[in-house]
Order: sequence, then C-alpha cells, then structure tokens
Amino acid sequence: MTHSSREAYKLELTELARSDGRILCLEADLGGKNHAFQAAHPDRFFNIGIAEAAGIDIAAGLAEAGFVPFFSTFASFAALRASESIKLAMGYMGKNIKIAAAYGGVSGGWFGTTHHCLEDIAVLQSFQHIRIVCPHGEEETRLAIREAAASPEPYYIRLARNDAFESLPREAGSSLRDVLYQGKDRANPRLCLVSVGEQATEICARIAAEDESLVHAHLAYVDSGSLKRIASELRAVSNRFLVVEEHRGTGGTASYLALLLPDAEVYSHDCGHDWPIYGGSHEDVLRYLGFGEDELRRQIAELGGSRHDRSA
Repeated sequence: MTHSSREAYKLELTELARSDGRILCLEADLGGKNHAFQAAHPDRFFNIGIAEAAGIDIAAGLAEAGFVPFFSTFASFAALRASESIKLAMGYMGKNIKIAAAYGGVSGGWFGTTHHCLEDIAVLQSFQHIRIVCPHGEEETRLAIREAAASPEPYYIRLARNDAFESLPREAGSSLRDVLYQGKDRANPRLCLVSVGEQATEICARIAAEDESLVHAHLAYVDSGSLKRIASELRAVSNRFLVVEEHRGTGGTASYLALLLPDAEVYSHDCGHDWPIYGGSHEDVLRYLGFGEDELRRQIAELGGSRHDRSA
C-alpha cells in the first residue's frame, strides 16, 4: 500500500530514530491520533502547539546541543509565519534543522487561502544555504528524509496532504540530487518538461511517455545551490524548457532556471497569480488556478512541443 508523503515522512522518521538517538520529532499541533513517532519514541516527540516561529527557535537550540530536530507544520505556517526564525536560525546560522512542510501548494483543498502555500519555494530560496526538496511519491519522500537526516545542512522538505503516488523508478543507491529523466536520449527534443513536486511529476510523466518529441526531467532538489549544480546538465539536454510546478510563477523554479540559463527558452506552467479562494478537492483548486494536465497539454501545443501539433 502506497502512503501519502505526509504519512511516509512519519513512518520513515520513526524507523530512522530506532538507530539514531539524536533524531527528535517536533509537531505544531498537527500530530493527530496514533502518530507513529510518538508511539515508538514518546520521549523524543514534542507537540509544541500552534507556535511555529517558537518551534524553529526551539529546534535551533536542540540542534546546537547536537540533536537532529525534524519540525512539521503546514507549509504556509512554516515558510511564511516562521520565516524570520528560518532566515536567522537556518539561513544565517546554518543550524541543522529539518522542516517537513505538509500541505504544500494547495493540497489542503477546502482548507482555504490561509492554509495554502504557493510562495514557499520563493521565500526559502531567498534565504540561501537551505536545501529545498520536493519529493514525488512515497519512495522519494522516504529517501528525502534519509538524506536530510544524514546531512548536517538545514532542510525544507515540501510535502502534500493525502495524495498517494508511486515514485518514478530510480537506480538503487542513487541520490535525490540526481535528475531523473524520461527520454533523455531522444534526438533533438522540441521541449524538455521539468517537473517539481507530486502533481507536476505525475502529469509530466504521462505526457512524456506518449509523446516522443518531449524529454521529461524530474527535479527533487530545487534550492539555488542544487539548481546551479545541474543547470549545465539540463542545458545539454535541450534549449527549451517548460517548468511545471505547483507554485506561483514569481520566484519559482522556472524563474531561477531562467537566470541560470540565459541562452535558453524557459517557460512556466504554474498556479498563476490569482488567490486560491475556491474551496474543494486538491484537483478542484488546481483546476480553478489553471494548473493541470489538460492545461499543460494546451500549453505544450502552443509552444510547438507536441508531435501531433507539428504534423498538423
């Protein structure tokens, strides 16, 4: 049974903590009933209540004492409400804090505008020196937690809510830092789809599988340092990119790649500039914002990236 990224985080962290006594789990009143970590390690589980900025400050002190604190809350409350604490403790001082930010994008659906977060990647990128990871599916989420736990760097791990996906196949022993490709060896691709996050990767994988004129590059790490590292690799694959990301266009991954690839064409399929005031399922809210498979197919056709479109 495939777990959502939010549940996969709890399960993987619980297992890691069995062999690493430094790992602590902090929750901002989001633990819920039967939290796996709390059940297995009650002396290392702390529900700090709705106090996100204080949670980061507490985690900073624990990290200074040699612990590896994982702090979980809504993405909107982590990246925005606690942004000053993140800037100072994680960006400036580089404390070994790991944020597991559930409800990323509009995965909360009916929770409404206050609980949605389409700005977090832009905010976290601007602080520098914080790893930003957007895993796709259970397997990648578990790997992201393992890599974060093993690294001394501060991490922001963007998770969703209840959607459950199987991650794309990846070679055993590979890192999430490695770009995962579909159709990399296709000759003269008209367009490279770059996916970030779960919804984006799902639709890009389907489209690339049926259209041989496209290459699909799935990115998990999207902090500025990671994007700088893989920019030349992407440029060797194509000179036209369509970045698909459940985020605003402003400050998103497409914006940063455009700066890193000034001689390439970089386009964005994102959630636009409207506020997600429509209540409904995750899919409903994305549709309201103009993000999804049908909309992406139309954009590909407009860019001339569809084989069917070119032969018409």
